Amino acid sequence: MASSMSQGLIYPPTLVVTIMSAITLAFLGSNGITEMRGKQLQYSKFWNVGSRKSTFKVSGRTGMFMAYSPAFLFGLASFFLFPNEGLRFMLVKSALTIHFFKRTLEVFFVHKYSGSMFVDVATMISLSYFTQTALMIYAQHLTRGLQEPLVDLTYVGIAIFLAGLSGNFYHHCLLSRLRGEGNKEYKIPKGGLFDLVICPHYLFEILGFVGVSCIAQTLHAFSFTIGSAVLLMGRSYGTRKWYLSKFEDFPKGVKAVIPFVF
Repeated sequence: MASSMSQGLIYPPTLVVTIMSAITLAFLGSNGITEMRGKQLQYSKFWNVGSRKSTFKVSGRTGMFMAYSPAFLFGLASFFLFPNEGLRFMLVKSALTIHFFKRTLEVFFVHKYSGSMFVDVATMISLSYFTQTALMIYAQHLTRGLQEPLVDLTYVGIAIFLAGLSGNFYHHCLLSRLRGEGNKEYKIPKGGLFDLVICPHYLFEILGFVGVSCIAQTLHAFSFTIGSAVLLMGRSYGTRKWYLSKFEDFPKGVKAVIPFVF
């Protein structure tokens, strides 16, 4: 029953795609559980968490540019590497390229940075985004000649992706208004869904990836989305704990990422 239902929603996965999907889900999911247990990756407000032997740092802006730009560039290059492979493939490439182009632009024009970033952390994030973007596009390339899913989620996916993209951008703008350039003081975010969850930008980022998965309808895309959701939920859980430890007046009813639930 479950097998026939999945066959109606996704392309029949090849062995290569199945292996890629399992590795992706295990890698992202384990990182999310690690973050939930209190071992945060050291960027943003967790830059100075724990001790590090590495002392090679760059500015926060440079570090995040390093993190996002390679995935954007691969998305752009994919239009030349895999041309003329149909509307669905073009939409998948476009969605991923737009997502990372937006994140790259936000580094320069939206976010305000007050600290530095370890180069090895920036490199690890960059490799993860680059690899997963490349694998998602390659998995879509491997669907050539395969039977289309019985249920077409393409246009549902476009709507979800655009909602996630715009919601994520809106809440990033709200965060940027909390402090001026160079101001290191953190404040409790207000407005939008910040009154319900401390990381609505993560919630909308998850929605954006759900949208990409619905457009792609491959096992790897859905595995990446589930793994990313676990990772972002773990990070939002750590973020909420950080705010609770820093602000005595932090509203206890504000959840981590899912309103009223988590």
